Amino acid sequence: MLDEGRRRAARGADVVVGIAACQGRPHTEAMLEGLETLEPTHAGRVRPELDLDRALRRAPAVILVDDLAHTNAPGHRNAHRRQDVEELLAAGIDVLTTVNVQHLESLSDVVEKITGVPQDETVPDAVVRRADQIELVDMDPQELRRRMAHGNIHPPEDVDAALASYFRTGNLIALRELALLWVADRVDEALRKYRSERGIGGVWEIRERIVVALTGGPEGDTLIRRASRIAARTAQGRLLAVHVVRSDGLAAGTSSSALAGQRRLAESLGGSYHTVVGDDVPTALVEFARAENATQLVLGTSRRGRLERFLTGRGIGETIVALSGDIDVHTVTHERAGHGRLLPSRRHALPVSRRVVGPLAGIVLPVLLTLLLDHTRGVFNLTSEALLFLATVVGVACLGGVVSALVTAVTASLLLNYWFIPPVGAFTFADADNMLALAVFVLVAAVMGGAVDRSLRLSRRAARATAEAETLSSLAGSVVRGDHTVSALLARTREIFGAESAELVPAAELPAAHAGEPAVSQVAVGDGHFLVLRGRTLPSSDRRVLAAFAAHVTAAAEHARLAEAAAEVEPVRAADRMRTALLAAVSHDLRTPLAAGWAAVASLRSTDVEFSPDERDELLATADESMARLARLIDNLLDMSRLQAGALNLTLRPTALEEVLPAALDALPSDAPRPVLHGFEQAPPVFADPPLLERVIANLVGNASRFAPPGHPVLLTVSALAGRVELRVVDRGPGLPPGDRERVFEPFQRLGDTDNTTGVGLGLALARGLTEAMSGTLTPEDTPGGGLTMVVSLPCAV
Repeated sequence: MLDEGRRRAARGADVVVGIAACQGRPHTEAMLEGLETLEPTHAGRVRPELDLDRALRRAPAVILVDDLAHTNAPGHRNAHRRQDVEELLAAGIDVLTTVNVQHLESLSDVVEKITGVPQDETVPDAVVRRADQIELVDMDPQELRRRMAHGNIHPPEDVDAALASYFRTGNLIALRELALLWVADRVDEALRKYRSERGIGGVWEIRERIVVALTGGPEGDTLIRRASRIAARTAQGRLLAVHVVRSDGLAAGTSSSALAGQRRLAESLGGSYHTVVGDDVPTALVEFARAENATQLVLGTSRRGRLERFLTGRGIGETIVALSGDIDVHTVTHERAGHGRLLPSRRHALPVSRRVVGPLAGIVLPVLLTLLLDHTRGVFNLTSEALLFLATVVGVACLGGVVSALVTAVTASLLLNYWFIPPVGAFTFADADNMLALAVFVLVAAVMGGAVDRSLRLSRRAARATAEAETLSSLAGSVVRGDHTVSALLARTREIFGAESAELVPAAELPAAHAGEPAVSQVAVGDGHFLVLRGRTLPSSDRRVLAAFAAHVTAAAEHARLAEAAAEVEPVRAADRMRTALLAAVSHDLRTPLAAGWAAVASLRSTDVEFSPDERDELLATADESMARLARLIDNLLDMSRLQAGALNLTLRPTALEEVLPAALDALPSDAPRPVLHGFEQAPPVFADPPLLERVIANLVGNASRFAPPGHPVLLTVSALAGRVELRVVDRGPGLPPGDRERVFEPFQRLGDTDNTTGVGLGLALARGLTEAMSGTLTPEDTPGGGLTMVVSLPCAV
């Protein structure tokens, strides 16, 4: 706000600062230099208030008023600062103001759920939306936390507590998303108003699941990106890209490399890719969408030209619209719309439209040709007329196959005989030439129709092989990507074959077929099990592909069995590793304090040396410290054993942290610096076992003290948030790389610890185990500015 005020003042505008709450921040206060600032009024409050009367008398062109959601002090003319702003606007003064996202009335309850902090001051959304311009001041959460850690926002003594509570990374990310969505919603309102004023059509609706249909054509990338933008408009949006592989040739006209690229694009945009087998493409798409609870379908505009649409009838898009019901259908235009296919179409079987149009054309076209030739009688001789009729037979044979060709041949030969072969107007079948012409017509029609049918059959076989190869390639891709569990493969099988369900059933439990029940298809997978599909009877050609799926399911089932057996062995191996580590630790770490204490006691018992009182005290202190260290090590080992055996007894009760803190700090070595405490006086009690909580704090503080550099004592802070109490143990040491965040909690680990006399590496493992036993969590975080922070979260007892 101050930056905008300075820019306007530099351009010559009359700018005045009415009220700016700098909160003692030097960088913010520096921006007030050069700007005229009105003297605030306190009105019985320590916090200053806007002097509204002075601002109205001054009457600048622009006034800067901070914190629009602020509640004025009692005795002020208006109860809320937003009312002061309305008076300024009514006086013709432009106002620059600020508001935090958590103070918007519509978001206050959401913010409280996220942060655990109720908002006392809010401003109605309508007040903010009436602004001529709204600028979102956005910042990455990590950058904001760094600014805070550097002391640019809060005093240094409040930084750690603020970072640990309200300004946690998760809170800031959520608040940032709320602000972005709120501003985006206002932009959408402005767009709706603009369209309404200019009579433009309606806006897009926000849906949750969007299915985009892919043919493998060049328009696929456009469709995927369009569908992704629709899905991105809602937080729960999901993008599903689907390609239908069918045996009648649709798959044969597609590019496998294009589909592979479109699959990668869909997955990179957060979507998923699916392949479905279906002879009827529109029905397969709609059924897939309904099975996935999709609410929108995105299709590309047909690539067929006008002539092809006229000859083949209603296309896939129009059929899907008719079948979609309550599913919205988006038809997206693209640069290939209406320009035909880049790859040649290889339809394998004549559609119904061609089977109907072909015979009709075989009757109508010869009649039309007869009328034309009769009108131009004398222009062509008989040979030319016969060739024109023959060309008509060939054309109809290509359109409708054998039946259409035969109908055309008979019609054309009869019309040629009656209208053009002398005597005109009578049938002459006795003449051998006439009979030869009729035979040639029929022969040519049969040959051409047979050639068309043979070509279609060969194309059908090739397309079927292509479809099977694409389906098996899809299965192989799923396995390569890791979708090799039995459940994943069964779901993939159900999707691809368009079945209602797919399951692995023992031979003794095979379902029997009953009238009225869904069709059942089954194939043996070995080991006495069958792969059973319900809802669709598969043809023999599909069963070959299903057999390949069954082989993968068999392998997955065997893999799962072996994994289960390995999982049963893993606890034994873990116990063996624990035992080996324990023996290594005992052989060194327990022997060290034992040897030191033993040496001190042996020296005191010796009669060969005369010790002074100071020397005797030092030896006694050495023995006492060694025995205390030995007792701590043994206690840790016993507690870890109880945790792993599930034999730890808990007594959970409301416990004040101040109750256990003194004993926990007393357990620290005498030469360790005392930690700095913050926020313990206001901390609510937690549900915990006091002795165990004491052990947790002692272990965490002791570990942090070993890594804290000189002059930077360990910091302990407490904060309450959303029914949990968080204790943070903060050090400024070297920290931990992300890859070691979980390893540090493994027993007998001393990452980065070069002092082998400090313990066996059980402190953090035991602290996490005890915390989790008390229904809490222990997680590591980076300390802003360097170091490691251990966060203990326990249930609040209030």
